[in-house]
Amino acid sequence: MINQRNFISSKIMSGIKIFLFIGMLMSFTSEISAQQLTPGDAAEQRARAYIEAINSSDRAAWRKFINENYSKASLERMPLEARLNNFARIYDETRGGSLQSLQRIKPNEVETIVKANLTGLGLELVFQVEEQSPFYLSSIRFRPQNLAGKKLSDKEMTQELDAFLKKLGGADVFSGTVLLAHGDRVLFEKAYGEANKDFKAPNNINTKFNLGSMNKMFTSVAIAQLVEAGKLSFDDPLGKFMPDFPDKESAEKIKIKHLLTHTSGLGNYFNRAFMEASRARFRTVDDFLALTKDEKMQFEPGTRWQYSNTGMLVLGKVIEKVSGQSYYDYIRENIYRKAGMTSSDSFDLDTVNPNLAVGYEKEFTDQGVAFRNNIFMHVIRGGPAGGGYSTAGDLLKFAQALQSGKLVGKEYVKLLTSPKPELNSPNYGYGFILGANPATFGHSGGFPGISSELVIFADTDYVAVVLSNYGSGAQPVGTKIRGLVQSCADCQMAKK
Repeated sequence: MINQRNFISSKIMSGIKIFLFIGMLMSFTSEISAQQLTPGDAAEQRARAYIEAINSSDRAAWRKFINENYSKASLERMPLEARLNNFARIYDETRGGSLQSLQRIKPNEVETIVKANLTGLGLELVFQVEEQSPFYLSSIRFRPQNLAGKKLSDKEMTQELDAFLKKLGGADVFSGTVLLAHGDRVLFEKAYGEANKDFKAPNNINTKFNLGSMNKMFTSVAIAQLVEAGKLSFDDPLGKFMPDFPDKESAEKIKIKHLLTHTSGLGNYFNRAFMEASRARFRTVDDFLALTKDEKMQFEPGTRWQYSNTGMLVLGKVIEKVSGQSYYDYIRENIYRKAGMTSSDSFDLDTVNPNLAVGYEKEFTDQGVAFRNNIFMHVIRGGPAGGGYSTAGDLLKFAQALQSGKLVGKEYVKLLTSPKPELNSPNYGYGFILGANPATFGHSGGFPGISSELVIFADTDYVAVVLSNYGSGAQPVGTKIRGLVQSCADCQMAKK
């Protein structure tokens, strides 16, 4: 007769041995799988895990993902808390999303299209992993996408745009004004959010917003006016006007056309000296030029494209030298006044300026969302490279005056708004950003608490203006409008 206790004990021991064997087998299989994992497999796995983490809306899940999927070197370049803030910002602006497609585009890269839950817009994310195991994430690149939609009439477009903006405004993702015009008709013009949160003062259609880099258009049109008047040439060397900037040799190599296209080799005067100085010191072009005393040409002009605020600032000085006026007076008389822009200028922010919006950035913490204003961050007065103020209505007047030839002859408008591949500037004309599908020209501006866009549709009579006092507020609205105009049903009324 079998001892029951011994029999049970024997069965338990056998079970433990089987369990241990299975565990060893699983471990062995896992090691084989890890060894056979390709960079593409890893990129796909990390892409799916990223989308799942974002959708969780859980900061603990975001921390876990960051710690498990980024290399130590990556976290040294951008620490955990900074990456965590990015996760929070992306979730805030999308409220998560659904994966629409995933494909491998390189051995260690996958491209995904995600549809945002809040906006319905598409977002292209390209995930790149390191080429060696354990294949940590090395970068994630983002690009907005227009998901195909049905053709809409002007009336239907405005209805869809209104519904879209109500969603963004209700989620406190957009604050600002939006205008859409077709020919001489303003189809849509509305304001959202608050110009000043301290006093709960709402934005209205006449609120003036900081333009960021959109001033570059005004500077470039001013240069074209002076060329048209025979007072300078696009091929003139900088040395003709500023013989020692940044040094004699460089001044002869850099031409006006290089400064207009960001191919001069010059850099950015918003440097450490600016960051550590009182903003009240900088009110004229010469004040800002003092920040460029250590500027050096970084590459041969025309051989590369590199966004340069210094280049546009220098053009402001050229305008002063040639016209005999201050930059501000010239722009006021020859751009704003000619276009009928009565609410635009580079205002001194320490004076009284009615109806100016204060810029805000969201800060995300474990305790929730807070707003911080940008009052002590940006310039106290804008200039040739950016920082002026305008309204949506005034920017429409600028677009109309430019296209009609009121500011400069139409041949010069074409020159300003055409690509310059011969200067390695295929997507930027003379002071204008160029877009494709649909063909557009205009400019954007961005800074903490500043987000702006003027989009002039080259093949149709549509003009869009988006001005926001949230740091990334304009981007989804601009993307939406491009998609609407691209598929519009009324575009048979195209320019001839």
